[in-house]
Amino acid sequence: MTLRHPKDIDTMADLRAQIDHLDLELIRLLSIRQSHIDRAAEIKPAVGLPARIEDRVNEVVDNVRALAIREGFDAQTAADMWRLMIDNMIAREEQAMSKGDTA
Repeated sequence: MTLRHPKDIDTMADLRAQIDHLDLELIRLLSIRQSHIDRAAEIKPAVGLPARIEDRVNEVVDNVRALAIREGFDAQTAADMWRLMIDNMIAREEQAMSKGDTA
């Protein structure tokens, strides 16, 4: 699907179809990101790192805020979304790391 600028879309059906396509692409990218987090859960125990590294969390959120501003997306919304995602990903890491400890 070729993305069109929202101002160039005249019907709700076309707008919804494009939003659905964007959602698909976002989920694809988030799935790849999750795979990287899963790999981090494998690497961190070997180098003595915990799942949550607060300085890194803050760095990622700060980076996302800056990217949001640059791209015209609401920075607070981006930060809130990323904090939720990060918290869930860290919980996923902790679960994977605890399974590794008991194996």
